Formats: sequence, C-alpha cells, structure tokens
Amino acid sequence: MNPIHIIGVPLDLGAGRRGVDMGPSAMRIAGVGERVSALGRTVTDRGDLTAPIRELCSPGDPTRKYIEDIAEVCRNLYDTALAVHRDGAVPIVLGGDHSLAAGSVVATATRARDDGERVGLLWVDAHGDMNNPGISASGNVHGMALSSLLGGEPAELSGFGPAGPAVEAEHTVLVGVRNLDPAERNLVLESGIHVYTMKDVDQLGMARVAQKALELAGDGTAGVHVSFDLDVCDPGIAPGVGTPVKGGLSYREAHLLMETVADSGLLRALDLVELNPILDMGNATAELGVELLLSALGRGIL
Repeated sequence: MNPIHIIGVPLDLGAGRRGVDMGPSAMRIAGVGERVSALGRTVTDRGDLTAPIRELCSPGDPTRKYIEDIAEVCRNLYDTALAVHRDGAVPIVLGGDHSLAAGSVVATATRARDDGERVGLLWVDAHGDMNNPGISASGNVHGMALSSLLGGEPAELSGFGPAGPAVEAEHTVLVGVRNLDPAERNLVLESGIHVYTMKDVDQLGMARVAQKALELAGDGTAGVHVSFDLDVCDPGIAPGVGTPVKGGLSYREAHLLMETVADSGLLRALDLVELNPILDMGNATAELGVELLLSALGRGIL
C-alpha cells in the first residue's frame, strides 16, 4: 500500500468566518497520524505549510479577497503535494478553507498528466464553490475554488500546473450540495459537471449515489481526488464548520461514501477542509473528519 503523507494547511483567508486555520491542529489532537498508522499504513506528517495571518494582510480586491496571499499558499501546497505524488505516496491535506484545493487538486492532476492521463474529482460539499469574482456577493475565495479548477475565475488560482483546466467537467462530480447562490446555480447547470444534490441522496440512497459518482469520476481517469468539505455533513454530527447548512449527510451516509471510495481503489489524494474548532463541541467534528479519513483508507467493519 502506498505511504500516506499528511499536509496541514492552516489557511482561513478564503473564508468569511475565522477559525478554520486551526483545523489541522484539531485533527492532530484527534490522533489522525496514529490512527492511520494503526491501519498498517506508513505515515509521514509533513507539518503545516506557512499561511499568512489575516491581521497582517490586506484584503485587496473586494471581489476576490486576499487572492494574492491565497494563491501563494496554494502554489506552495501544489509544490509540496506534487512532490508527495512523485514519491509514490498519497497526500492527505488537512484544512483550512476550501480555497486550498486550487493547490492540492492541481497537483494530483499534474501527476496524472506526467503519465498522459487525467484525474477525476469528487467534490463533496454543501455548496457549489462555483462562484467567481463577477457574481460573488461576499468575495470569499473559498466559494470560487471549483470554478478555478474547471478553468474559470479567479485566474490567480489556475496557473500552477500545465495549461488548461486542472479537471474536466465530465470527470467532476459534486455530491451533497444543498445551498447555491442564484447566479451560481446557473453556472453549475451550464458547466456540464455531474451533480448529486441532497434530494438525489434522499431519493436514490447514498449507496447508489456513491457508486455512480465514482463511476463518473473514475471512468477513463488515473483515479480520483476527493475534496471533502465537512459542512456537507449535517450540523447535528458536524457542528464545527464555518458555513453549516441544515439537512446534510448523516453519519452513516458520510461513512458509506468514504467506504465506497476505499472499495473502488481509485483514491489518489484527499482534502478534509473547513473544520472550525471554535464552533465545535468537544472536538467532535475533528473526530468525525479523522473517522471519515480512516473509512476512505479502507477501515472496514469486518
């Protein structure tokens, strides 16, 4: 089995609410390294990348706040994660806000392109993250990350790897979405990505959704990058997130999705993002994040 490398990214510049910069520490307190090692995997914790403190930065352009500082962190993550891939290991990125995916996903895509292949993307999130500076009401970049990966704005987040979009719409699947801005909804529909809303999860069941999502992301690709925003889970099991939305995945639905990822053998990298310990209760959301990681890495019931 491939070694696991843990990369912490204490970035909160892309979010509207403070606190997600402490997410990597909370998951380490929850024993992420030791518990992954207990699965029989070789684990290297590469520590945290350097991220600027908001009080020492200028937000700059109000339509894409802190974009230059965020782009620098993403570039550093891109270099770090790509080196992990090229060493034959699996990067597990602990966030931090979801804008970091502009670095991690592009690294996975670049590694696939080394071999003339493409990568699929499973974006598990209550939100679409398909806003851009022209339509975003907040200017918060964590709501624009998927847009940039598909070749859209903000352009500052799309220049790390080879030319062109990091991922293709036909191999991108959004799971668990239930909160889209009106203009963003149109972009999602026009983008050509595959979308399974919470209504779909309710009607089809997570077993079917997970199977179909992985088929779509994995067909004709070198594997799948899973970018998991903990706000996809219902606030009843994941209170410690910056942008909670009622009606999310249950404990078992979230685990079944990650167990199906493990069963597929397609996992190439994983982000766990938007954990906000300030809003958590007894580190419960960090514990959930670690448990979901273990499921994605193959921890089974039997």
